[in-house]
Amino acid sequence: MSATPRRNLLLPDIERWPADQPVITLRGVTKRFGEKTVLAGLDLDIPTGKTTVIVGQSGSGKSVLLRLMNGLTLPDEGEVRLFGRNLAEVTERERTELRKRCTMVFQNYALIDSLTVFDNIAFPLANNTRMPKADIARLVDELLEMLGLPHARDLLPSSLSGGMKKRVALARAVVSNPEVVLFDEPTTGLDPVMIEFVDDLIVRTRQTFEITSVIVSHDMASNRRLADRMAMLAEGRIVSVGDFDTVRADAQPLVQVFMANAVVERMGRDSADAPPEPVTEAAATPAPAAAPPVVSIRGLEKSFGDNRVLKGIDLDIPARQITVVIGGSGSGKSVLIKHITGLLMPDAGTVRVFDQDIATLGADALLALRARIGMLFQGAALFDSLTVRENIAFPLVERRDRRPKAEVKAAVDGVAERLKVAHLLDRYPAQCSNGERKRVGLARAIVTQPEIMIYDEPTTGQDPVMMRSVDDMIVEAAEHFPITSIVISHDMLSTFRIADRVAMVYQGELAAFGTPDELRASTDPRVQAFIFAGAGEKPTP
Repeated sequence: MSATPRRNLLLPDIERWPADQPVITLRGVTKRFGEKTVLAGLDLDIPTGKTTVIVGQSGSGKSVLLRLMNGLTLPDEGEVRLFGRNLAEVTERERTELRKRCTMVFQNYALIDSLTVFDNIAFPLANNTRMPKADIARLVDELLEMLGLPHARDLLPSSLSGGMKKRVALARAVVSNPEVVLFDEPTTGLDPVMIEFVDDLIVRTRQTFEITSVIVSHDMASNRRLADRMAMLAEGRIVSVGDFDTVRADAQPLVQVFMANAVVERMGRDSADAPPEPVTEAAATPAPAAAPPVVSIRGLEKSFGDNRVLKGIDLDIPARQITVVIGGSGSGKSVLIKHITGLLMPDAGTVRVFDQDIATLGADALLALRARIGMLFQGAALFDSLTVRENIAFPLVERRDRRPKAEVKAAVDGVAERLKVAHLLDRYPAQCSNGERKRVGLARAIVTQPEIMIYDEPTTGQDPVMMRSVDDMIVEAAEHFPITSIVISHDMLSTFRIADRVAMVYQGELAAFGTPDELRASTDPRVQAFIFAGAGEKPTP
């Protein structure tokens, strides 16, 4: 690739912003929502051509700050300047023109469901330029190749995994050659291999094309690899700014509490939390005696059209232990879990849960079985019209054997206190941060004390403090309640911190199953490449 900065394809006649001036400046920025002050007199400069990472606990206002930077939200006080223009003083048309130089990768992808992958990526150019269709197609196809998605060109977003959607959103953001890209949790929900890939892509894009990157992220290992500058947001202001090591060493209590829980290295590379380096098969710790299986799967096959998703899976999930299911995006993890809950039926093979063959159960028996399974969905799936208290109480109130109100209240209060959401009980989900909603969803799932508890990416989108808290909660629930825990996860350090057993699914096959030590000892290159991906090294430009 040429080192010459790319021309902005939406505004080809605009001169690029000079490298010696901040591309974004915030001075005295205050933002309120109702009576809640989210940002309080915040000051921050974003240097041109660098990567600035913004960190902070869930609910601290990071995403609000990102939206202020491109004018999607305006401050109540203070000023935000983008390319030297005060976003509160320009017209909406002028703000739109400025945004053409500053694109955003949203945490929830924001893809257009009715358009194919190709059309989603091409959308900014097809709708805002007069570029020939052949030129647009060439650019889109180059990005699809770079992102490893040429096979997805004509697919709709509904058929993509979370990791694939993330890559499509990233391609759409950079296809117009912007000067600034704002990333809202770019690696959330991605597996370790794809996190490393996205890290490398962000670095290559910035260095090759002199793009300014602003990244909001909870992934401190990625942040350490990517950040030229890191700014920590707490109590509505920037409390520390500098390179990664400078912020990490800041003696302020707010910073130290946050960084004390931050995992800054991938698996097996110098972190105090990290498990040791891979060992030989002979040196692996012997597996403890396996408990009787509460789930037993034999020869499980599942296809969707011509896509063979599960390929003869054999797996026993031991009772009253924590089994973590890992694997790349699209490997078949979620399809496997849906068979355990009876949401999908096998094309071949058997799935036995509580010693019952799922495929032979009638509708009532299947409902009764599902009532013994709790689930925490990745997106929390709360009811917007109910308060947090009512959301947590919902499965107890809706049961046929309704409990007395006092008993329901006691159960809700108890789990809310343990999950640190007691102060949210009278709020509505819209008044909670993403991290807070995740904790409320976990409280609602655990309040019924299920026999099997399934966690779908429970630490995704959580700050380091809450990641540790959620890990601790999963372990505590497994220790104090007679439940079998099944956790779907991309987070390797969380996996090896909490798991009794780890099952790795690779392209529809069970690549490995055993204790954490047994997986670390595995000589299978698929296993080693996955669990040790991106082990703290700086991305290669």
